[in-house]
Amino acid sequence: MAVLPIVEVPDPRLRLVSKPVEQVDDTTRQLVADMIETMYAASGIGLAAIQVGVASRVLVIDLQAEEDADGKPVRDPKAYINPEVVSVSDELSTYNEGCLSIPEQYAEVARPAACRVRWLDEQGGAHEEELDGLLATCMQHEIDHLNGVLFIDHLSRLKRDMVLKKLTKLRKVA
Repeated sequence: MAVLPIVEVPDPRLRLVSKPVEQVDDTTRQLVADMIETMYAASGIGLAAIQVGVASRVLVIDLQAEEDADGKPVRDPKAYINPEVVSVSDELSTYNEGCLSIPEQYAEVARPAACRVRWLDEQGGAHEEELDGLLATCMQHEIDHLNGVLFIDHLSRLKRDMVLKKLTKLRKVA
């Protein structure tokens, strides 16, 4: 496994629509393993392949919601290959979202509170499940990446410009 460099705005690759995975094979599984390692190294809870420069419809998520006896997060990463939202709830949920490709910037984004998603696992097995809460939010955020959409695209122009201005200022300090 390798920690891969994360693509950051304004890199134009983040605007690409990722291509479906034709066959789940060892190359796909290696990409998934590297993405999981990269996500943990960056302290993220989700990562789309395009964020590491690969325009394939692959994403990984680990909310790390549970803790072990020592108070450390229990890792339970999941890979979603060719994920697609089948349906969404009418009810919205607002979450203060961030993104590894837009470091240290956060904003309130409203998305459907629940969604039904279909995907393949690392062995090529098909799944379909109703997701809600943070997992639904994270899934929609990562699928957006596969479609060339960033969380800041869900903001008003004023808020989006503020986030990008803060990021520019942060980069100048570093």
